[in-house]
Amino acid sequence: MTITNNSLVLRGLLISLLGYAVFSVHDALVKVLSDYSVFQIIFFAMLFSYLPFSLVRLADARALSLRPVHPWLVFLRAALMVGALCFAFMAFSRLPLVQVYVLLFTTPVLISLLAVPFLGERLQAGRAVLIILGLIGVLVVLRPTPQRLELGHLLGALSAFCGAGAAVISRKIGRQEISATLILSPLILNIITSGCLLYFVYKPMPLVDLCLMFLLGVLALLGQLLLLTGYRNAPAAVVAPMQYSQIIWATIFGSVFFNEAVDTFTMLGATITITAGILMVWRESRVSVHQPVIRSRNMRSVGSGPIPGFESEN
Repeated sequence: MTITNNSLVLRGLLISLLGYAVFSVHDALVKVLSDYSVFQIIFFAMLFSYLPFSLVRLADARALSLRPVHPWLVFLRAALMVGALCFAFMAFSRLPLVQVYVLLFTTPVLISLLAVPFLGERLQAGRAVLIILGLIGVLVVLRPTPQRLELGHLLGALSAFCGAGAAVISRKIGRQEISATLILSPLILNIITSGCLLYFVYKPMPLVDLCLMFLLGVLALLGQLLLLTGYRNAPAAVVAPMQYSQIIWATIFGSVFFNEAVDTFTMLGATITITAGILMVWRESRVSVHQPVIRSRNMRSVGSGPIPGFESEN
């Protein structure tokens, strides 16, 4: 039995690593398409992921009703996820991949911080130290001065904050809402928002770029499917830290495709932030009632990572 369980954990870990690699390719494609408006990219990426997902959910007899139990919280979560996605895409178009990821990697730290007022968690010494450590890592990467900071850094930070807010709401209502509702609501809101703005920002696309837009949607759905499978095979405290493998892909993609150099301070700060995030995941998996950090990605992809409660759905 132990061998079987260990095999499942290893399988879940490897599948989740593959899932985060897929998401890294997704993010690199966003940067490739940065000549287009963020809203045009989001509209077509969402359109190409929303339709196949809807067909799958319609074929699922378990999803009898999509009416939310907490409509305002579901809407607020969807709005925060729209913000997280838009701000992240904008940051990718302005900053090196590694810098964007370091900013987004503060999401677990922010989740833990927001869990204090909104989920009734206690700000104990261990949590406070890890929050400070994570923020120190970001400061080392950015080395903030008026000359170094730019709009992209603010956008990356806003994406992390929106993602953290959405994750906290997910942990609060995830067990009471149907998973399809939690996944479809941000998809629909993204399509409506970007669709309304598309009229003002649309730029004609050659067939190659349209295919890349389609690939974005495919990669987002594939990445979510892999992560859901990973969470079903391994504990969340094992799978969640695998998101930090994206820093490796960001370094490779940034160097090979975008001529982005990574200096010593960036790698040092990334290491500090990643260490704080991993320790936060480990700590929350042991002491947190709501476990607001684990089982959440950075809340910015089409699928937004595993929905709380969904990964254990039978």
